[in-house]
Amino acid sequence: MARQRIMRRLARWHIWIGWLAGVPILMWTVTGLVMVARPIKEVRGEHLRAPDLPIAPEGLVLPRLSAPVLSVELVHQPDGPAWIVSEGDGGRYRYSAHAPGNVLPPVTRAEARRIAEHAFTGPSALSALTYFPADAAPLDLRRGAASWQARFADGTNLYIEDATGEVLAVRTSYWRVFDFMWGLHIMDLETREDTHHPILILFAALAVMGVLLGCVLMFRRRSARRAP
Repeated sequence: MARQRIMRRLARWHIWIGWLAGVPILMWTVTGLVMVARPIKEVRGEHLRAPDLPIAPEGLVLPRLSAPVLSVELVHQPDGPAWIVSEGDGGRYRYSAHAPGNVLPPVTRAEARRIAEHAFTGPSALSALTYFPADAAPLDLRRGAASWQARFADGTNLYIEDATGEVLAVRTSYWRVFDFMWGLHIMDLETREDTHHPILILFAALAVMGVLLGCVLMFRRRSARRAP
């Protein structure tokens, strides 16, 4: 009798936990299905980016640096090769790869257009070009950097860093769907980055408890069927 009372109590707990955790479990399943429906490279828009071009070594000069640096990278840009320099204080700058190797000014609107049209290989045309300061960066950029947003007719956003002319990100329409589903999946629609917060931990723990109780009750029912 005592065992039966315990099992009935466990069954009631299982029902209540099922009501509490059922919606999050369904949400995790649906969002997970959406996120794996397409290859991650396609979600990130890697197929829409032009490949890096080789750079001829003739006439190249090293940048004229005046501060400690973490890295120096030679990149191809529509207006010619450039050095992307990451300094020790976290700053990132662009230097000319041709004499005299001085630092280059921030990207202009006309240059941003050339970079966007060169980097994007999709069939859609460029429809808008908008500048965003670092403190007003769009959510889908995911970093606090001053940038140019090149918006194409198919809904793809291509972000160009203002200081270096680098393509920071390609955000397709499906990426934004993916991003929204990811926010639901981790229960963080504000920043969509926090995977460690009390609400998520609570519902995950409830889901685990519900599954464990379900397993216990399943074995109990199997034992009851064998008993007769």
